[in-house]
Amino acid sequence: MSKGKINVSVENIFPLIKKFLYSDHEIFLRELISNGTDATLKLKHLTSIGESKSEYGNPKIEVKIDKEGKKLHIIDQGLGMTAEEVEKYINQIAFSGAEEFLDNYKDAAKDSGIIGHFGLGFYSAFMVAEKVELISKSHKEGTTAAHWTCDGSPEFTLEAHDKTDRGTEIILHIAEDSTEFLEEARISTLLYKYNKFMPIPIKFGTKEINDPEHTPATTKDAEGKETTEPQKKITVDNIINNPNPAWTKQPADLDDEAYTEFYRELYPSQFEDPLFHIHLNVDYPFNLTGVLYFPKMTNDLNVQKDKIQLYQNQVYVTDNVEGIVPEFLTMLRGVIDSPDIPLNVSRSYLQADGAVKKISSYITRKVADKLKSLFNSNREDFEAKWDDIKIVIEYGMLSEDKFFEKADAFALYPTVDGKFFTYEELFNKTKANQTDKDGKLIILYASNKDEQHSYIEAAKAKGYEVLMLDSPIVSHLIQKLESSKENISFARVDGDHIDNLIKKEDTTISKLSEDEKKTLEELLKETIPSEKFMVQLEAMDSDATPFMITQPEFMRRMKEMQQTGGGGMQMFGSMPEMHNLIVNVNSELVNEILNTKTKKKQERLITQSLDLARLSQGLLKGEELTNFIKRSYELLK
Repeated sequence: MSKGKINVSVENIFPLIKKFLYSDHEIFLRELISNGTDATLKLKHLTSIGESKSEYGNPKIEVKIDKEGKKLHIIDQGLGMTAEEVEKYINQIAFSGAEEFLDNYKDAAKDSGIIGHFGLGFYSAFMVAEKVELISKSHKEGTTAAHWTCDGSPEFTLEAHDKTDRGTEIILHIAEDSTEFLEEARISTLLYKYNKFMPIPIKFGTKEINDPEHTPATTKDAEGKETTEPQKKITVDNIINNPNPAWTKQPADLDDEAYTEFYRELYPSQFEDPLFHIHLNVDYPFNLTGVLYFPKMTNDLNVQKDKIQLYQNQVYVTDNVEGIVPEFLTMLRGVIDSPDIPLNVSRSYLQADGAVKKISSYITRKVADKLKSLFNSNREDFEAKWDDIKIVIEYGMLSEDKFFEKADAFALYPTVDGKFFTYEELFNKTKANQTDKDGKLIILYASNKDEQHSYIEAAKAKGYEVLMLDSPIVSHLIQKLESSKENISFARVDGDHIDNLIKKEDTTISKLSEDEKKTLEELLKETIPSEKFMVQLEAMDSDATPFMITQPEFMRRMKEMQQTGGGGMQMFGSMPEMHNLIVNVNSELVNEILNTKTKKKQERLITQSLDLARLSQGLLKGEELTNFIKRSYELLK
């Protein structure tokens, strides 16, 4: 037996490991199983090229709990190590650069991912164990097994062991403050969280299943009553992982059902299947594989986040993929796996990393190409799914210029009548009829079919197309479209009378003289609250609505943008709600108001007309609504 001291000048580095390396102690299990997996995969490579005479077989990693002995065992059937290799890899390399690492990264350690690159992964065991034993038998012929023991100080012992089967067993003597890791449910949860898709089978106990070789016999008694014997059960290893998940396979080897099955495996609590998937597979200029799914979306931009799982070589790392996946795609679900993402440094470094930026732009491009392909191959199906995916696409158009450029090929603009146009189709359909006298194309839209029904009907009566744009970010999106497309303007149908929204050359002549207009203006000013309404006198067709309430496009849009995070627009949030009141001077009602003899009746007609206009816009509430109903009944008498 030999004794020694780990080569490190910090007198006791283990408290530092416990304090700084990981924000969460549960990571130790991931690290130790990752080490076992690496050792097994290395052996597979050596046997395949003939550099190891060992029989590879069907190795697995086993996790065992000894609750009575307060021990946790992690056993692999990988390369194994000789005593010399234990001395080298566990005692020397593990701590080369350890102090420097701690100095540089202790502040960022809360964001740390896999630290194994620094050789410290094995020592994460000391976060939960008061003593660690390592028993290892090398694959090399004629070697003796080694037994290393360390109690969390720089002192260790190394001696021969009688282990005869190849591989490494790590025994953790669990510390008093970490006995949760002796609970089967806790370990099971961790294995499913971090190791569900590891490439080597992981055994955790056994389970009983129906014997596939046994078919229960059925017999009949004298009376013809049937009896079936019990199903024979057999005990098998409880393998907790799927070593060959969908993202590790070629897209050609998977059908839609296989992708859906994998989605259910990732999200067992989800009842709805995804709408479609995107398989990522690239090996230059970086390695990245994965499958992203479009679930059914809601209009809430926050509810869906943190559903994409990030892996490194099939080892789960995090579901916070900010900086790696473009912001607008964090509402999707699925898996991304890349060995090229530097997971062992702070997130601020990650976001500035060149490779990560390339990965982010690759994912953006790949998603855009897939959406274009889905649109081209089955437009009808794409249109049917538009409402469920539009929020992601619109958000992407707003936040990523490259995506915005590509989106013309698949972004849709639905109408209130259920038709769908691409931007080019919309432009060609409307340019002849909806261009105003200044040559600008006016694209009309509604945000609520019921509330804006009368305005929509007025626009349709003139043969205009009205889009149905109702997502929470529509104000931001149309602002971007207006600034990037030439000579177009969006106008919500209730922003003004339809003749004012799309001004043509011809104007209707007013039936009122200038004096009559002045008289009308005075009457309106006396009755209508100026802090709520700006009155506009308009000469329109006599059958047009006499009183119409609109909200100026600019003011309403700025308020909406401020409510959904438009920076620098706070001033619009505090302004009072102002509306325009358009009064049709050619209507019979206006004529009647002017010709009514008593001032009281004139005021009553104006108030009733204003309230009808407010009622149509949902602006009549409380006491004003009560008074309106009372007044309406009196008028009926």
